[in-house]
Amino acid sequence: QVQLVESGGGLVQPGGSLRLSCAASGFTLDYWAIGWFRQAPGKEDEEVSCMSVGLGTTKYTDSVKGRFTISRDNAKNTVYLQMNDLKPEDTAVYYCAAAPTLTCFFNMDYRGKGTLVTVSS
Repeated sequence: QVQLVESGGGLVQPGGSLRLSCAASGFTLDYWAIGWFRQAPGKEDEEVSCMSVGLGTTKYTDSVKGRFTISRDNAKNTVYLQMNDLKPEDTAVYYCAAAPTLTCFFNMDYRGKGTLVTVSS
């Protein structure tokens, strides 16, 4: 059974950092695409970052480039999102999603329940 479980969210001041984790079970990360998405209040879901294990590539939405970094730990079957220099507009529920594909897309095959990130002073 494929399962994705996020952790690491919380309240942080502007300029602060958080590291989100997405622990995967029921499959290995090899040859899958893993994405981090976010949903802010009153807004549509946004793809924040995607890691294509099969292609060996990563990508980021423009608003987080240079501030967020996606990475993975094969031994732990976990994907991370390091978020630095957080801004109030980064406030959202962040969730990871995965599919046995080369790229990320909305409504991927599997997704976690999400973790809330609040950036506020």
